[in-house]
Amino acid sequence: MQIIIIEKMKKNILFTFILSLISVFSFAQQEATETTAKEKDYPVSAVFESGTLIDAQTTVIPEVKTLEMVIQHKFANIDNGVSDLWGLYGAGTNIRLALNYVPVKNFQIGAGITKRYMTTDLNAKWNVLQQTRKNTIPVSVSLFGVVGIDGRNFDDIEEVHIASPVGEVNSVGFSDRLSYFSQLIVSRKFTERLSLQAGVSFSHYNMVDYQKTGKPYDHDKVGVHVSGRLKVSNQGSIIVNYDHPLKISQISEMNEWNDNYPHPNPNLAFGYEVSTGTHAFQIYMASTTSILPQENMMWNLNEMSSKGFAIGFVITRLWAF
Repeated sequence: MQIIIIEKMKKNILFTFILSLISVFSFAQQEATETTAKEKDYPVSAVFESGTLIDAQTTVIPEVKTLEMVIQHKFANIDNGVSDLWGLYGAGTNIRLALNYVPVKNFQIGAGITKRYMTTDLNAKWNVLQQTRKNTIPVSVSLFGVVGIDGRNFDDIEEVHIASPVGEVNSVGFSDRLSYFSQLIVSRKFTERLSLQAGVSFSHYNMVDYQKTGKPYDHDKVGVHVSGRLKVSNQGSIIVNYDHPLKISQISEMNEWNDNYPHPNPNLAFGYEVSTGTHAFQIYMASTTSILPQENMMWNLNEMSSKGFAIGFVITRLWAF
């Protein structure tokens, strides 16, 4: 009888010990999971309010399966003053309509069409790195690329394209209509109010203007870019963008830079943005009437003066699927 009691006690002790081990293991596993979750470093939110900042791209890409509509509009230069309401009713306005989609995380594709030269563009953006809250990754890094297709009829292409060193051109092939823009963008959200980014770009046109002298403009251009946003309220921000084409003689086809061979001017833009999460509205002034980035870098001859600026706005709208 005593032996039976002892055996039962042993079994109870063993059972209790096993239950204790299971409890301790479960508690330890739960605590480790909670610690890991606490230590995980998540990406910062809202580095910028939109993927578009005036004419520039930011490092922002919406969530997967998000469709974005973009409307960009630039009026004429303000140099005529009140006679055309500072360009609002002036000739030479420019418009771009576009759609972007995010098929997979951190990768966006898009297409648009611009009024000037009826240029169709295909673009893509990839977030290589995302800034994290604990600065494990201190900056966001994105790659952006655009292919533009000149949509004009041959008869509408300016005569400067026709007079070339190889003789008169009586047709324009598809490849002649192509232009390219590629950019590396690095951004950082310094505080809840201040975000800055910088970038370097390369632009190329397969077909460029030939002047009456028979000498061409450059086909290639390297540029640097700086953009920023300063929040002044929960929904409002002051925004700024600066694009600067570089004079690099090693890639230039011009023998010299002078008035006969004008070098593109920098573009300065500044404005105000209102964002509501799924919408963003930006109104600004910029020293270029172009919208596509390669056109800004290659052909902007506007001076940064009271006569060289134009009023513009951007509207973006997101739909989640």
